[in-house]
Amino acid sequence: MSDVKSIARRSAARSRTPRALAVASLAALLAVTGCSGHGGGSSDAGNGASVPGGGGKQGEPGSALRTLDSLTVKRAGTKSGYARNRFGTAWADTDGNGCGTRDDILKRDLRGTKFRDAKQCVVVSGSLPKDPYTGKALQYQRGRSTIDIDHVVALSDAWQTGARSWDGRKRVALANDPLNLIAVEASANRRKSDGDAADWLPPYAGYRCTYVARQVAVKKKYELWVTREEKAAMAKVLNSCPREALPGGGNPTQAPERFTAK
Repeated sequence: MSDVKSIARRSAARSRTPRALAVASLAALLAVTGCSGHGGGSSDAGNGASVPGGGGKQGEPGSALRTLDSLTVKRAGTKSGYARNRFGTAWADTDGNGCGTRDDILKRDLRGTKFRDAKQCVVVSGSLPKDPYTGKALQYQRGRSTIDIDHVVALSDAWQTGARSWDGRKRVALANDPLNLIAVEASANRRKSDGDAADWLPPYAGYRCTYVARQVAVKKKYELWVTREEKAAMAKVLNSCPREALPGGGNPTQAPERFTAK
């Protein structure tokens, strides 16, 4: 029996080694703080910490959501001094193909187009199989059409988020950049007016990711800023499609020297 007691005393002594005591102390600390010991990174979200893009999603490289987080956030500037002619003559032929920008976009977006001239510049009819803003099929007839060419980033919004300080050639470039232009239903375009994503989104929900991605692309290309409310609205849309690619292309950000604006 004395041998058994001796073994028990030696075992108890070993359990009080520094390593064992350290393990016991850590266990006690975790119990007090309520930590699980499996990483506490998610606790920041519970405390309201900001996360890139909103909602905790960063998006894929090259995505609109990832790019959104790189845009400058500022309050909207003044609308004072804005006028359409501050962006040059409407539908200027900045790409030098001999056709006005409006007809370039009609030719790009419509199907079954017919032209007035052999050069195929002046579009007289065509169809829009699915209007981006409403999802409806539309017919285009020159002079009595229900189709507009919309600036995805409205020129007034651009004026308030950076364009006010630009030289005229850059404003002309933005107003005629195919990246910033799409053919849409006229009444939806009028309801949008000069609103940003916080004010208006297409009624057709199936186009919202593409629409917001294009706005992000234009603002990135032309170094325009977004307001806090606008960024939140954009993030809400893009969080539902974090892989939505950032569109590219369009014209240079400076119109040729022959173009001017006040």
